[in-house]
Amino acid sequence: MRKLASRLACHPIRHSIPFSERAVPQDIEAGALQQLPPASEPHEPPRGLFQALVPLDALSGATSTILLRYQSPYNLTTFLPPAPPPLLPLLLLPRRPRLGETSPHLRRPRRPNGLSVLVTGAAGFVGTHCSLALKKRGDGVLGLDNFNSYYDVSLKRSRQSLLNRHRVFIVEADINDAQLLAKLFDIAPFSHVLHLAAQAGVRYALQNPLSYIQSNIAGFVSLLETCKSVNPQPSIVWASSSSVYGLNWKTPFSEDDTTDQPASLYAATKKSGEEIAHSYNHIYGLSLTALRFFTVYGPWGRPDMAYYFFTKDILNGKGITVYKTSDGEEVARDFTFIDDVVKGCLGALDTAEKSTGSGGGRGAKKRVVKMPSNGDVPFTHANVSLAYRDFGYKPTTDLGTGLKKFVKWYVGYYGVQSRAKRGSDQSAEE
Repeated sequence: MRKLASRLACHPIRHSIPFSERAVPQDIEAGALQQLPPASEPHEPPRGLFQALVPLDALSGATSTILLRYQSPYNLTTFLPPAPPPLLPLLLLPRRPRLGETSPHLRRPRRPNGLSVLVTGAAGFVGTHCSLALKKRGDGVLGLDNFNSYYDVSLKRSRQSLLNRHRVFIVEADINDAQLLAKLFDIAPFSHVLHLAAQAGVRYALQNPLSYIQSNIAGFVSLLETCKSVNPQPSIVWASSSSVYGLNWKTPFSEDDTTDQPASLYAATKKSGEEIAHSYNHIYGLSLTALRFFTVYGPWGRPDMAYYFFTKDILNGKGITVYKTSDGEEVARDFTFIDDVVKGCLGALDTAEKSTGSGGGRGAKKRVVKMPSNGDVPFTHANVSLAYRDFGYKPTTDLGTGLKKFVKWYVGYYGVQSRAKRGSDQSAEE
């Protein structure tokens, strides 16, 4: 009988089965995928075929075709998926071999006891970094992302290009597409799922609240429904959020703190996800670990984050705006550098079970204004001791070092110079 454990932490939340009961994973020869032709516009999904390019002598019939459906928004009244669009690009992938059958397309990871991981939200900030790290250490990786337009899609496409160069490929589809998910799991024997796909952001819920329900709740359930039916079931590590601590005034935040006062719809959907995960563990024995991220920053980060705005304004010689709460308290965040978050995610996958704040609050201010009532909380501060005990999570990048790395990437990616540097160059020319 499976021994089930349920712990709230990563600030991880674990609902797991012993590692010894998991099947030995195999890998996908994902490098065989190639996109043809490129999209006509950078902000549009690709309109061509995806093909598995394999040696002719390796073709044994052990391939499978899946339809990539570029889904329009769900019917917001019934939450039913739309009819498939007229253009259905194809993806050819090696399928899971039947009993007694071997496939040249399915191979074990390059390292002993390596993982085969489906990464949802692979074109996102954390998803890109985790996919690269998994591939670098020899694990099998396949990404899934719908490339939504919550923020600049061209940045996601650039991340996708980076992943392609490292032979990590992304299936462009929606996690609400149950048929596609079932086909993916039929094709590839994933040992683990790193679920990072979600509708992010706190303030955006004021404009489009239903997108949070569709992605963070309906999409999560869609994934769990698929995983519970797979044999063997994959272990799942997924991204919750420090936002679930809501209006908690005790610091630092810990896994056993109350999380029943969400201050935003985003936080409420993440808290709902934790409860849903618990029920799927209890009923179906799924192994689940939720990681409560604390403000992640670094190269290739999300452009809707404060440090992104600060960098842009400072390079242009402008002042920055820092908020205060309605009662005059300073707003503070526990920032976690992306490399430390990646270590936490991989540690959770490896142990198949936790908390990822930096363990210290840092702040800066310039112009202080009253914070609007948009669901933001006054401060966050993480206690990471449980994550350290569970899988050795110990952040090593301080805020100053991390921001320098981010600025270096920002300047290179956008090809910009600071206002002071532009001025000195002009003076030299004169």
